[in-house]
Amino acid sequence: MREIVSPARAIQGIITLPGDKSISHRYGMLAAIAPGRSTIANYSTGADCQSTLACMAALGAKIERHNGSVVIEGGQLQEPAGPLDAGNSGSTIRMLSGILAAQEFTSRIGGDESLSRRPMGRIIGPLTEMGARIEARDGKFPPLVIHGREHGRPLHGIDYQLPMPSAQVKSCILLAGLFAQGDTIVREPVRTRDHTEIALKEFGAEIEIEKRTIHLRAGAQLSGRELVAPGDLSSACFFLVAALLVKESSLVIHGVGLNPTRSALLDFLVSMGAQIKVLEVHQVGGELIGDLRVQASAVTGGLIEGGVIEGTLTAALIDEIPALAVLGAVSQHGLTVRDAGELRVKETDRIATIEAGFRQMGVKIESNPEGFHVPGRQSFHAAEIDSAGDHRIAMAFAVAALAADGPCAIEGAESASVSFPEFFATLLQIVQT
Repeated sequence: MREIVSPARAIQGIITLPGDKSISHRYGMLAAIAPGRSTIANYSTGADCQSTLACMAALGAKIERHNGSVVIEGGQLQEPAGPLDAGNSGSTIRMLSGILAAQEFTSRIGGDESLSRRPMGRIIGPLTEMGARIEARDGKFPPLVIHGREHGRPLHGIDYQLPMPSAQVKSCILLAGLFAQGDTIVREPVRTRDHTEIALKEFGAEIEIEKRTIHLRAGAQLSGRELVAPGDLSSACFFLVAALLVKESSLVIHGVGLNPTRSALLDFLVSMGAQIKVLEVHQVGGELIGDLRVQASAVTGGLIEGGVIEGTLTAALIDEIPALAVLGAVSQHGLTVRDAGELRVKETDRIATIEAGFRQMGVKIESNPEGFHVPGRQSFHAAEIDSAGDHRIAMAFAVAALAADGPCAIEGAESASVSFPEFFATLLQIVQT
């Protein structure tokens, strides 16, 4: 599908975003294994999170939708009638594999062509240490055949040092640990998103966190809960950048998740000179939720200085880098991204797709295997952009088009539905031409 995005005179309005993808995945999985009924308000409408629900339904959870909420009757999982389809969702296959490894049946899980190219060695290793047996294409690629508890032997807890930061790998191990004999400990090289730890506590697990060490006690007794998924901060990033790109903009985003392990985005934007205010904060289900107001200066990019994303900051902002690259191009000093080799194995090689899109729009960029540098004070030119089927690339260049010198065509715009089906409609709602 092709979407035409015209230049904007201003970004004005008030919007509410779909539920956080990361939190929705975790709530959906835990609700399916927790005995009793769980109600999740504002569950993500993205295709990835729907893939999680479909997998949990195939495993025997009863899932219904009432008044905009997802209602899940959970408990003991059952052997699926056929292969589980994670679609395009790396979160689904990586985290759910931890649960599947502890079941008394064999399951097969795969996904689309893009997911089938994404390596799974980082979860196969620790799950094997816990006693699981997993087969993978070429030893590391989906589909995975997960044999579960062979000969009735349960998994055993491990003390695992993550070789690199990954909230998905951490979550996979902790979810397997729910069913393991003995405690499970995960040690992180740097702190990553803690949505799994918060959700586990909310569902009744006993979990202790000290600095970068997470200790899950064995024998967790989970139970169903009433929950609300905060608005997705990664999705909010595109609208924050849009407002900062276009002069005379003022935008309020209601009910956004403000988890401290995700606040690096707001901190970084403020460090670049962005005028962002948190209007109200409250806590629901252990997660912080608040409203954001962003305003742009009278001169496009006039207050945006630029910056460097490297080291632990790269790990914290890995999903937001495509949108931040767009902002970097119009900033005073540009944007440098280092230590981002993981971008090469996302839905696309995102370093390559960012570079290709920028070159189409007449924007200079210098790339390397681990990142890139975008010089500042550049202008976007009208162009046709190929999203390569990557939702974050499609949305990032739709935002860039708002500051272009003419209408732009985004090819493969339907890919936005992976995380945010309402993206283009929401964008249209706040754009003034």
